[in-house]
Amino acid sequence: MSSRIIRLVDQSFKMNQKIILAILWLGFVLYAFFLAPPNQPDTFELIQKMSLGEWQGINPLIISLFNLMGIWPAVYACVLFADGRGQRLRAFPFVLGSFAVGAFALLPYLIFRNSNPQFSGTKDWLLKIWDSRITTIVLLIGTLTLMIFGLSQGNWQDFIQQWKSDRFIHVMSLDFCLLSLLFPLLVQDDLKRREMKTSWLFTGITVFPLLGPLIYLSLRTHLPDEPTIIVKLPT
Repeated sequence: MSSRIIRLVDQSFKMNQKIILAILWLGFVLYAFFLAPPNQPDTFELIQKMSLGEWQGINPLIISLFNLMGIWPAVYACVLFADGRGQRLRAFPFVLGSFAVGAFALLPYLIFRNSNPQFSGTKDWLLKIWDSRITTIVLLIGTLTLMIFGLSQGNWQDFIQQWKSDRFIHVMSLDFCLLSLLFPLLVQDDLKRREMKTSWLFTGITVFPLLGPLIYLSLRTHLPDEPTIIVKLPT
């Protein structure tokens, strides 16, 4: 009886979480398009310059934030490609979309995914890349470099002014915060897939924006290279 009650509570919690995520996604979309500051005429030119590395005259804080938004999808990929193995929806198109639009693309996957604490199948070459500690170290070095560059060289007054007046800067900043908020939701299942002891300490680490998830990724164990085979012995 008690196990049934626990199961019902767990199902209710997961359904409520999906509803909250759906409301969050819809609210973010409506805010970004209807309530955020207006677009500026030079937004496309700004994106083009930062993408091509033509950074002269651009606030280093904006350059740093823009490039960190390219690291976030890679961090999610390190978890979601394994998570997607047991889902009706594959994670790949959502992760790919997040390189362009961040949480706008990832939230629908998080809404429709189910808890997936097991890893099935073998690790293909793509999964091995995202499961590699080398990948995590490269992302961590890139993150630290960008953060030091932005925080030491950036102009905060200019950034705040642009945040108040420019939709691209405004929404990108909120997107960064939202990606930071969502990542801890994936940690407990990821720990179970790796047969690690589930601990809220790891979830607590990931609360720290971007650096926390990267520290977690560098501490976790690897996924098994071969599928786990369970043999039932006769009784």
